This record gives sequence, C-alpha cells and structure tokens, in this order.
Amino acid sequence: MAAKGSKLWASALANAAPTPYWTDRPERPTPTDPLTTATDADLAVIGGGYSGLWTALLAKERDPGTDVVLMESGLCGHAASGRNGGFCSASLTHGLANGLERFPDEIHQLERLGRINLDGIEDAIHRYRIDCEFERTGEMEVATAPHELEWLRESHDAAEALGYRSKLFDAGETRGLVHSPTYLGGWWDPDGVAMLDPARLAWGLRRACLQAGVRIYEGTPVQRISKSHGGALNLHTPHGEVRAPRVALCTSAFAGPVPKVTRHVVPVYDYALMTEPLTAEQRRSIGWDTRMGLGDASYRFHYYRLTSDNRILFGGYDAIYHFGNRIAPTLESNEATFETLAAHFFQTFPQLEGLRFSHRWGGVIDTCGRFCAFFGSAYKGRLVYAAGYTGLGVGATRFGAEVMLDQLWDLDTERTRLRLVRSRPRALPPEPLRSAGINLTRWSLARADAHEGRRNLWLKTLDYTGLGFDS
Repeated sequence: MAAKGSKLWASALANAAPTPYWTDRPERPTPTDPLTTATDADLAVIGGGYSGLWTALLAKERDPGTDVVLMESGLCGHAASGRNGGFCSASLTHGLANGLERFPDEIHQLERLGRINLDGIEDAIHRYRIDCEFERTGEMEVATAPHELEWLRESHDAAEALGYRSKLFDAGETRGLVHSPTYLGGWWDPDGVAMLDPARLAWGLRRACLQAGVRIYEGTPVQRISKSHGGALNLHTPHGEVRAPRVALCTSAFAGPVPKVTRHVVPVYDYALMTEPLTAEQRRSIGWDTRMGLGDASYRFHYYRLTSDNRILFGGYDAIYHFGNRIAPTLESNEATFETLAAHFFQTFPQLEGLRFSHRWGGVIDTCGRFCAFFGSAYKGRLVYAAGYTGLGVGATRFGAEVMLDQLWDLDTERTRLRLVRSRPRALPPEPLRSAGINLTRWSLARADAHEGRRNLWLKTLDYTGLGFDS
C-alpha cells in the first residue's frame, strides 16, 4: 500500500510547476521603474504587499492631496500577498479562540471591528473594480480525530455567544457537504471568511494606488534610514532616497531597516499545492457545493479551497523555520513537504486518485509570540510598523493600515486605544535558543496531534508564559 501510495504521489507531482499558481499568469503587471533620484513625500511606505498597498491607498482616501511614495524591493504582491491560500478572514486575532485567550476583555470589540474591516475590503473591491473573484463563502473547520470534536463545539458555542450565525455538523452531515471519509464533524462560520484570488487582489490594489496618484517604485529596497533636518526621515535606496516626515514600515517577515522589529517576528515557510481543474465527474464526487474554505482542527492543520475554475488548493501542515531567521528563494521549494501534502490530499479525497497537481510552491509568512499582528514605532513616532499577521494578513492588513495611519497622524481613535494595538508580544530569544525553542514546539505539536491533543510540559510552559500555540 505504501509503495502504491508513494508512486501515486510522485506521479501526481511529476509535472507540477515550482511556482505560485496565482502569479503564473500573463496579466502579471509590468514593474514600475526603480527610484533613481532624491525626492520628498508626505508619507513614505516601505513594502508593497497588502500592508503597504492598503496603507498607501487609505492615506489617499483620507486625503487625496497627501503625496505618497511606496517602495518595494521586488514587484508588489510577489511575496506572501501573492502566494497565499486566498482566505480573507474577518478575524484580527488569528481566530476566535486565540482572541478569547489573549484579549478576553476586548473580544466583542475586536470581532465587531474585524467584521467592519471585512465589509470594507468587499466595498473597496467593488469600488475599484478589482476582479479578484471575491466570494463570501465562510469557512468550515473539520474534525479528523475524535478529540477535535470538543474543540469544534467550543468554537461553535463561542461564536453563538457573540451573536454570530454558526452551524455544528455531525460526521454524516459534514460528509454530506464535502465528501471525505476522514471527516468526523464540522463547524461552519458562514459569514466571517471570504475566498478570493490573492495575486489579483494585490495587483488590483496596486492599480488603484497608481490611479490615486501614489508613486510606486519597484525594484527599490530601502537599505537604511537616517534622520533629516526638520524632523523628517531619509530612506536610502541603492540609487536614490526619499525624505518624508511620516514612514510606514510594511515588510512582513522580511528584515527591514528597523532592527527591533525582527526581535518579535519569526519567518516561517508554508507550502501549498494546486491541482489541475477537476472534471465534471470529479467535481460531483466531492460535493462541496457551498464552496466554503476548509481547514482541519489539528494543531498542524491543513487549509484548502476551490478556485473559480474548480482546482483545489491544498496547503499547510508544515511550518518550517530556518536558523537565524533565514529567508532565501531556495527555501520556497521543499520536496519532502510537497510529498507529504500530496499524501494527505489523497487521504482526504481518495476518490480523486489520478488527479495531478499543476503547481507546487512555498513562501514565508510573519508570525510572532501571540500569533496576530502587533504594532510599534521608532524615531519618536515618525515611523510606525505592523507585523506578525501569521497567515491572516489577507484581511487583517487593511485594519493594520488604518491603525498605522491613525498613529502617524497622532489620532486618538477606537483602534489606537485597543490593548491589541498598545501591547506587544514577548520578544523571542536570540539564536541558538530561538531555533531550539521553535523546533521543540513543532515536535511537541506533532506529538499532541498523535496523542489526542494532550499538550506536554513544554507546551504547557509556553501557555503559562503567554507564548502558547492554539490554532
């Protein structure tokens, strides 16, 4: 059986292109010219992913006369923003359970603001005519082990307590919705998550920024920052510089020119597969007519969804950290992980045997000790930053952009008064302790999944110190 399975996975992966499916398209935009001169701006944005694009666009919406410059080291949306699963969640806290654990006194407020934020994203997509296949499908979390059923019940009860629509399904009902023999139950949040095409969202925001008058310089990494006269900051790039009194640092997992941010950010690599389009018969064999996003309740979880042309994206499970916060293009491919994901895919949908994968890829995401975004400032408040979104940046980065703009213009708002915004997670230790701790945590989570969810002494210690992981 193992030999047959291994052959099946190898055959399914044989012709998969080692590049993100979302960006492997002819409509990928032509890069703008890099910065080659010295220039001034009212606001400088470092980073052209969702965080930077939302910050630039919302600044223009607040005041069209604001002169905004955005600098991106590559092409806008080329990193996490263009290669994720396309789950656009209302949660600002990496899920309701994590929010209840860390911000119990604010959870009603955070959930309300998160739903308003998701509505704002949908509104912007319509106003700017961004064709990113936005679908308000919700997400279903499925149990694939008996102990996970109680976790689903807890999530369902917490959602109902907040007044949300929430549906709990037994094994038969769950398998009736999506035909997988691995499902023992399901919890569906029908309103809190939308599915979309992540690269087309990034490209659409980029286009909207350009049309609003944002000056975008791609191929322009910011190498260092220095103070300028009059309270402004100088942002030095290889061939030019920008002088601005306000700076938003939006570099996600990548080490930017503000060292203290990296003490809190952990770059981890996540991997995904994309199938070829399903035939009509294959599509009928899995059901899934609701088209909701799916994720399992394990600690080492998978996420998967349908695309508009009936492909299946299947990712997650492995979250791999490399010593010294290492980030490199070579790490975007991991054959062992791809084979593991392929094996898990066919265990989930054995009726799809013979289906092939068209793309396989990886990318780095920014996580932190509390698994949701944190905020901070430098240079006496002239520079602000947001990071640590832990895979939920498709939605939460718009909220983070609003926070950064409030802070840069010294506005006292409901957002800036949140403990979520005013507090920060614990800084992680330097190497080699950082790597040892992360790898011990990964090992412990795998053991917990194999032992009915029981957390060992290491995980309990992390829980006690506020660094516990419960996703």
